[in-house]
Amino acid sequence: MPSELRFVYGMTVLAALIGVASVAGVYYQDIAQARTHAEAMTGGSVQAGKAAIGRYNCGACHRISGIGAAAGVAGPALNGIATRSFIAGMRPNDPANLERWIQHPQQVVPGTAMPDQGVTPQDARDIAAYLYTLRR
Repeated sequence: MPSELRFVYGMTVLAALIGVASVAGVYYQDIAQARTHAEAMTGGSVQAGKAAIGRYNCGACHRISGIGAAAGVAGPALNGIATRSFIAGMRPNDPANLERWIQHPQQVVPGTAMPDQGVTPQDARDIAAYLYTLRR
């Protein structure tokens, strides 16, 4: 292979690697910003919310990104919940409404299939923080 062709090939590979690294950097920066924003909005912890989702077994009914065992189909998939306009089909999607829904779904929509699980106020903030990172 002529040296000029090797040089062009090498530069092409280098450019591709730089492009992949750049896209990965933007992706991880977006995740960090979503986490920071979600925690600031709710006063909760994304990491603690992820753990609380497991403790309350939310995945028995919901499909939830990033929660391996959360593959339920009885309730709606929660992927992209951060970008939805409404919670429970009728309440504006803001932290206060989401936290209230997580804690007391039967008070928000009497007779809904979502049961009251005895979620504490702190756990509701933490779960909401995690859910607000789910943009896709």
